[in-house]
Amino acid sequence: MLVDTETSAGELIFNASIPGQYNHLPLECNPKRGFPSDRFSIEVGRRIGYKSRLMEKHWQIANVDGAAVAALKQALGCHPVIAALLVNRRLASPEQADAFLHASIAHLRPPTGLKDLEKAVERVVRAIAAGENILLFGDYDVDGTTATAVLFEFLKACGASVSYYIPHRLNEGYGLQARHIAEVAGPRRATLLITVDCGSNSHAAADAARAAGIDVIITDHHHVSPPLPQALAVINPKRRDCPGGLNRLAGVGVAFYLAVALRRRLRETGFWAKRTEPNLRSLCDLVALGTIADMVPLLEENRILAKTGLDVLGSGRRPGLAALMDAAGITHRPMDADDVAFRLAPRLNAAGRIDHAGRAVELLTADRMDTARGLAHTLNQLNTSRQEIERRIWDDLEALIARQPDLLKRQTLVLAHSEWHAGVIGIAASKMMVRYHRPVVLIALAGRSGRGSARGIPGIDLFACLSACRMHLEELGGHAQAAGLRIHADRLTDFQEAFETAVCAAAGPDAFIPHIPIEAEVELAAISEDLADQLEQLMPFGAENPEPLFMARGVTVVSSSRVGEHHRRMVLRPAAAPAHRSFQAIQFHADPRQEALTHFERMAYRLRWNRWNGSKTLQLMVEALSSR
Repeated sequence: MLVDTETSAGELIFNASIPGQYNHLPLECNPKRGFPSDRFSIEVGRRIGYKSRLMEKHWQIANVDGAAVAALKQALGCHPVIAALLVNRRLASPEQADAFLHASIAHLRPPTGLKDLEKAVERVVRAIAAGENILLFGDYDVDGTTATAVLFEFLKACGASVSYYIPHRLNEGYGLQARHIAEVAGPRRATLLITVDCGSNSHAAADAARAAGIDVIITDHHHVSPPLPQALAVINPKRRDCPGGLNRLAGVGVAFYLAVALRRRLRETGFWAKRTEPNLRSLCDLVALGTIADMVPLLEENRILAKTGLDVLGSGRRPGLAALMDAAGITHRPMDADDVAFRLAPRLNAAGRIDHAGRAVELLTADRMDTARGLAHTLNQLNTSRQEIERRIWDDLEALIARQPDLLKRQTLVLAHSEWHAGVIGIAASKMMVRYHRPVVLIALAGRSGRGSARGIPGIDLFACLSACRMHLEELGGHAQAAGLRIHADRLTDFQEAFETAVCAAAGPDAFIPHIPIEAEVELAAISEDLADQLEQLMPFGAENPEPLFMARGVTVVSSSRVGEHHRRMVLRPAAAPAHRSFQAIQFHADPRQEALTHFERMAYRLRWNRWNGSKTLQLMVEALSSR
């Protein structure tokens, strides 16, 4: 990752065609908390500041094995819709489904499957015993800062001499580099360096460290290609020779597993006889933060860690996170993944985007509430500044499209500007990708050099397309849906043409048509409190465990009113059962062409409890409507 391949959930407007993501949700709006007042909804609209692209979408209804659904319903005694959702998630056996619904930290797989883990544990144990200086080297996103905080807090509890370093996003770039050995590890007299959420491709740095007599342990989760760096240990579950089944872990998850293995080894040596043994469950709030923010699949170990960590997070035990929750206006309990994605993660990421991510680690590891409040206030201000920078970039983009509408005749958007902030363009690229449903590359120019962030659409391997244009790029890194690059200004036109050609060659016939992924048909008359309660057992929602999107046919609009400039509040009921109770509904970015309609043939919606002031009511979050 050279510029910005990460964008936390709450920093972009989600695309409904991507499983597990919301369509047209506002920045930092928590969608499960409902909308207690028009003032709040108007504020939501103000934060978005742009209209949805009006385009036809393909309604894609999942095909589910009816026999598997019936068998699972019988075995679990659950609602048939819940059984269908579990089957959709490939959890067709009662044992798999029960483990998913009742995920517990006791069900975590042991860390023994991680290659090089034991070698790393023995080296860290020696460093602790000898009082060696240990340096943690992290990444500047939420995954990296939480991973740094996990190991820093654990090693401090072990009495280790440990410090951490986070590189500056714009001045230093991503990952451990050879310069950091001489400029950081050397002056700190570190004899052991541990990377977190980075390092799998840091060959030059590993060589420099070995020459300087510094052992390096790499903990990472990014894709890695042989040969591996010449480090003492490379703990990465995506290694080809790592069969442990933990390859979905985020960087913070890998760091947590190292702490698990260290605690076990220290217990075997009798280390904890004279020192309080850390409760690793107390670190799960950090693990949940990094896991959810990094948008890794919320299944298996990630689901367990996220679910456990949200419980810990809701307890308010950690001063830094308690202060950040206050700054973000989170007052409710329990907490869910949306609180992390839309409230906490953007504030933590703001430090690395426009200032320095070290502030985020300071907050996460703060042990005094007065210190934590000051840091949380700073992060809140940085996030406000980040939003303003993002709005200015968005205004530039809208003006550019308005002046050059022919740009939309292309299947890709490659745009550059000398005043764009390189730390924020990734968020803007994500929003452009959603609005225009095509691959987007935004480039921040500084003189004749440009740093770019790219975002792709489902069904097209963005990184493969960019790799086909490598002759026009100075640097490239990333994966199938997001990438970072560096380019000389003189190559922009050639790159634009080459990228357009590569994307068109890779695209299938329906690649540029947004999809509405319907998991099940649930008519309004079939909605019940019991269904809503059981839906919450599937939380936390995220990648590969999407919040279910349902479809109802024949919907009557009892009443409708505007909320802000672009949203609509409605009361709905089933047309076929006029005596049936009605449901409150909210629709963001309502299509003005549909405002006068009082009946819809199809409606895509999500079902949630709207909790407010100690009470709860059923609420429908309308995603799409069709009058035919």
